[in-house]
Amino acid sequence: MVRPNPEGEGEVITILLVDDIADTRENIKKILGFERDFKVVGSVGTGREGVQLAKDLRPNIIIMDINMPDMDGITATTQITEAVPNAGVIMMSAQDDPDYLRRAMLAGARNFLTKPPDPDELYNTIRTVYKRIKDTWVPVPTAPPQGVPTSPRPKPGGDERPGNIIVVYSPQGGVGVTTVASSIAAGLMREGIRVLLVDADLQFGDIGVFLNLQAQSTLVDLIPNAEDLDTDFFENIVVTHDSGLKVLMGPARPEFAEEVVANSGATAKILDKIRSNYDFIIVDTSTHLDEVLLSLMDIATRIVLVGTPTLAAVKNIRFVMDLFDQLDYPQEKTMLVLNRIPEDRNAKRLIIPTEKIENFLKRRVEASIPSDELVVLDAIRKGVPVIASQRDRNKSPIKELSAFSEHLFTMLMGAAEEEEAPDQQAAKKKTGIGLRLGGKA
Repeated sequence: MVRPNPEGEGEVITILLVDDIADTRENIKKILGFERDFKVVGSVGTGREGVQLAKDLRPNIIIMDINMPDMDGITATTQITEAVPNAGVIMMSAQDDPDYLRRAMLAGARNFLTKPPDPDELYNTIRTVYKRIKDTWVPVPTAPPQGVPTSPRPKPGGDERPGNIIVVYSPQGGVGVTTVASSIAAGLMREGIRVLLVDADLQFGDIGVFLNLQAQSTLVDLIPNAEDLDTDFFENIVVTHDSGLKVLMGPARPEFAEEVVANSGATAKILDKIRSNYDFIIVDTSTHLDEVLLSLMDIATRIVLVGTPTLAAVKNIRFVMDLFDQLDYPQEKTMLVLNRIPEDRNAKRLIIPTEKIENFLKRRVEASIPSDELVVLDAIRKGVPVIASQRDRNKSPIKELSAFSEHLFTMLMGAAEEEEAPDQQAAKKKTGIGLRLGGKA
């Protein structure tokens, strides 16, 4: 927790020291004592003690030694990152080894220092990491403050939740599908609302990069248990972002996707089984139309089809909509979003106007999201969704993404308890990629 500065000048950053050498802990504590905005709230000599004290004290920063006898700093950091997502871990080691750095980052550490640390470097690193994690606490409009856990909202007839599955897809790469998916997930977060973000771009998913997440377990670990999935096991696979958003990570490497593809219906079965535990499940996808993706679209409550106002993108969207017609998806199942709309007047002359796109596709564009690569890159640097990356909620594309998320929430939660989505039941009966594309099953 953040405590006010006792002298009334800003905030005090609370710090926990974890190192098996008592002299090292004492020296660092003395160094930090020269800065009025630092307060060491705990000092322990083992990784296990560090994990427990991090849970009890919930400090802003944890300075963690990498080599300790009972539980090493990597393992302790992994557990702390899961249990106290708002804390920033700074790893320390006497060895400046690139492998240590890689393992520390994969475990969830926010920075890495060599021992003994230079005082100025230590001060700057603590303040930089604190600022980065503090930025993720900025609340999304109408949502609770980032980092505040959501409490279950009672549902009529029990604890079952609506389980709205929203698949975000584009037939063309580079249109910002991951940006839209992660922002929708963040924008749907409310008090009492459970949201899950799924990285189903199986070979080259970017959710981990966008949100600065690493996980030892991924979707691949769930595939063997798809037929008889235990919900507790599923929740152990899911990781928690600093904002409180739950995330199911995709395969860590392209070759690991083979098992998921080989069991093409398993991913949809998994999400269908756990959907009643969530109000919204947002699925980020790749451009490749295969059996895995189509099975996810079959069970989807809505498909957010993302494109850009270019001739190639509109042509590909038309093909996808034709396929959806063959699958007998009702029109209201698909929502068309145009992303990366240039704001420069000269650039606008090079794109197709929204009205012409609507006339050609005979579909309404639900949202037009302006392009601002600097905002997107700033969000990735901070490891947060674009929608939660800045305090100014009237800045594009944050304003438009927020409005679209609000539109989705109002649309689906208003009707969630009155309809069973009969189109999903009909779509589930279709099997075989050949049948879907008009050939023989």
